[in-house]
Amino acid sequence: MPKATWHGAVIAEAAGDEVEIVEGNTYFPIATVHREFLQASDTHTICSWKGTASYYHVVVAGEVNKDAAWYYPEPKDAARQITGYVAFWKGVQVLA
Repeated sequence: MPKATWHGAVIAEAAGDEVEIVEGNTYFPIATVHREFLQASDTHTICSWKGTASYYHVVVAGEVNKDAAWYYPEPKDAARQITGYVAFWKGVQVLA
């Protein structure tokens, strides 16, 4: 069961058949993410084939990991399978 953790907190956890793997990143359905650990960020980046990504800061026990989660609110057609999914990086550990 894939799980995303940071500073001892489980940020997301889903069954293996619920996640999407894209470019080596595990995307979790938003319903499997503990949103109390996410704080909106103003950061956006552009991927040529996925579209514009938006970010969240991951916050655990007052510690902030800036822009450690990202998602595509309106991905391009080539990446439509990650609509409503969130991925992690910047020290957030993702284990399968």
